[in-house]
Amino acid sequence: MALQSEDPSTDRRMLTGFTSLDAQYTESSSICEGPLVPPLDCDCEQFYGRVLDNSGVVSSVNGNCKSQTETLWKRLYPVEPYDLDFGKAISEPADVSALEKCTTYDLVSAVKRQSPFYYQISRAHVDNDVFLQDAVARYKAFLYLIKGNRERSIKLFCVPTYDIDLIWHTHQLHALSYCNGKVLEHDDTDSDRSKGKKLDTGFSGTTAQWEETFGRRYWKAGAMNRGNTPKPVTTSPYVWSGKKSTAKDEESQNVIQFPEVKVIEVILEIVGVKNLPDAHKGKVFVLFSKTQPDSLFNAERRSESCGEKQVALFQCEPTGELSFQLMSSKSKSLGFTSLSLSEFLFPVTKLSVEKWLKLTPTKKGKADDPNPISLRVAVSFTPTTRSPTVLHLVQARPSLKGSCFLPMIRKVRLAKSFTRVVDETETEVINLQMRNSNDTAPKADRRQVIGVKECGETYVLAEYDGDFWSLLDSKWSLKQTSNPATDGPLFELSGTRMVKVYSGRKLEYEPKHCSKLRSEQDFMTAVEFSKQYPYGKAVGLLYLKLGSIEANEKWLVLPGIVSSFILSDLLKKEGFS
Repeated sequence: MALQSEDPSTDRRMLTGFTSLDAQYTESSSICEGPLVPPLDCDCEQFYGRVLDNSGVVSSVNGNCKSQTETLWKRLYPVEPYDLDFGKAISEPADVSALEKCTTYDLVSAVKRQSPFYYQISRAHVDNDVFLQDAVARYKAFLYLIKGNRERSIKLFCVPTYDIDLIWHTHQLHALSYCNGKVLEHDDTDSDRSKGKKLDTGFSGTTAQWEETFGRRYWKAGAMNRGNTPKPVTTSPYVWSGKKSTAKDEESQNVIQFPEVKVIEVILEIVGVKNLPDAHKGKVFVLFSKTQPDSLFNAERRSESCGEKQVALFQCEPTGELSFQLMSSKSKSLGFTSLSLSEFLFPVTKLSVEKWLKLTPTKKGKADDPNPISLRVAVSFTPTTRSPTVLHLVQARPSLKGSCFLPMIRKVRLAKSFTRVVDETETEVINLQMRNSNDTAPKADRRQVIGVKECGETYVLAEYDGDFWSLLDSKWSLKQTSNPATDGPLFELSGTRMVKVYSGRKLEYEPKHCSKLRSEQDFMTAVEFSKQYPYGKAVGLLYLKLGSIEANEKWLVLPGIVSSFILSDLLKKEGFS
């Protein structure tokens, strides 16, 4: 689909221009070294009855070719811009009625249908080269299955995992290449994955056929359905065009030091056991854990090794090893083994493994068994990505006893009520205090948030002048919205970005499964609005009941902590526990 500029006639001139360039390039490649790089909004099929062959056209990631094409474009068409102004296109949409003259296809409905797909594949690990290379290989295998089914007249509705579907969508962008042969229809109108429905039964059938044909698991970490698309927080786009971030703005983040945790998603299946004594057959299970428990995965879990197929999905830090222990029905250990994570992830070499692991017996004297009990495990994991930063606000009234090594200034300040900010390991990050302004003639409503580090350094992190809070030397401001709608934002945090704070869990934080038991009044969701995300992107979650903040972005951590502290203080004054 082509992006539309303000004036359809402008689109025609740009399309005509690039078609002319392509024709000249085809006749004489001496015009430009390397292939042409089209502007993102060029789509010629509607206007010229054919699609340009993509063999001479490459992505705009090719900097040298793009620069040469742009130079040639400006020389031939000085009036028309080479690139479309995306911000202007969003804020000032074209007259939709003009599209009706060009096409009868319902573009609006088509875009809406892609929203769930975009949610499924818009994850950080999807950009990894190894993940994408695996996806291309799996897409080819998927096509092989469909081709074989057609040749054998097998009626099976094959359902792709989302890594395969991403490559399928990408393949369709190269229309001539995709149509070179028998076109494989891609039905995106059905999204019902309920038990027994077409997608559910099709996926089960595809899984069984894939594993029988290739001898490998069909599921893949980071490529499975992650639930329904979140409900939007607004029905109309909001584009923030405030000041840009500078190096000086980033310096404020250095006030605190917080751990940056890496995370991987893991899918694990215990495929089978061999050389198991007859007395234990059908009566065993597996306990799995990590040799180095972390903040994301720190408990032992159980997985059956026989009977109905079971797949475990979890997140953990990419450290240590996965440890497996085979247990008898009487919970006695029959042996143990492990699988290293770092072997595959530093650097990323492959993202899945299926193999037999020999068990080390727990009883002495059986280590030399020529036929040891072995466990077949299948593990898939995503490339490492940054885990959200989780910090907790803990209220305390410490005693000065035993604090003789602290600077006297810190003793005096911390003798009063204060709030400790700690990470998941309970390591102190900073202490926060609410106090009256130090002005020579302070107003009754002037307040300050003071930060005190363990070394005794003190910072004024926020000030209130009666109208709004100014944070981090006026780099950010926090204010209550004038007339918040029923489901509208309660507060706005603005600076180098625009963040609106909503009551409850929104977007990707929407309640799932048993988490629905928690009261939505205990939560607030921070949603960023920008040109890239005009309908909002969830960037943080405030869990008021536990006094914690989860920040998906590094830039939100410090202003998020200060805002959480201010909002907690405000809500307490209004009678919330």
